[in-house]
Amino acid sequence: MKNHQIHTLLICLFGFVLTTSCVSKKDMVYFQNEEAIQNEILRNYAPKIQMDDIISIFVSAQDTEAAAPFNLFRGGSQVNAINPITYLVDTNGEISFPILGQLKVLDLTTNELRTYLKGKLESYLKDPVVTIRLENFRVSVLGEVKTPGAFNVVSERISIPEAIALAGDLTIQGKRKNVLLIRNINGAIEKIRLDLTNESLFASPYYYLAQNDILYIEPNKAKVNSAAIGTTSSLISIATAVLSLVLILTR
Repeated sequence: MKNHQIHTLLICLFGFVLTTSCVSKKDMVYFQNEEAIQNEILRNYAPKIQMDDIISIFVSAQDTEAAAPFNLFRGGSQVNAINPITYLVDTNGEISFPILGQLKVLDLTTNELRTYLKGKLESYLKDPVVTIRLENFRVSVLGEVKTPGAFNVVSERISIPEAIALAGDLTIQGKRKNVLLIRNINGAIEKIRLDLTNESLFASPYYYLAQNDILYIEPNKAKVNSAAIGTTSSLISIATAVLSLVLILTR
């Protein structure tokens, strides 16, 4: 009878260890049942300029002297052309641009702003060329990833899988079906839940991240349970200690 009780106790203990450490394939694999998805919105996606964005703008033309007043550099001279002044988008969604004055740039893409500026500059320059970059485009990936942190994005366009790759991929304890995306749109916080195991992510309007987006990967149930009582190895040690105690008491 005592041996039967010990056997039952062992089964319960090791069953508990397994249930707190095992993760099914269904919960681990990305983009299940994937199909080719054609989405014009995603294909043409471009981030929009927001408040507190930092923009670099460089104007050139065949007549370099005529274009010079539209370019500001630290020190006030084009000799310091490697260190141009950038423009901060204020709370009104505007920047203060040389000669042209206050310009409304909020919610424009960099291509739209380029077209807008060229139209205004054509009154001063022949065939102006405008180069624009978002200097503060970065995303943050936090939680159950191998290397959480904030990452600068050079291309001004990054998808959720690419951002996760920068963070070294999710750990095995990361909850892939309930990823939290936090987006700040001109002071308004938006929270979106995403399922990385579903191929519909490719058609989501949130597939591409905006500047300053935050991805948070929650720990799965196994990680939460193991954190509450220690790691799996600790559980095995506890089970061994309990078994030893039972054997001593039942002798």
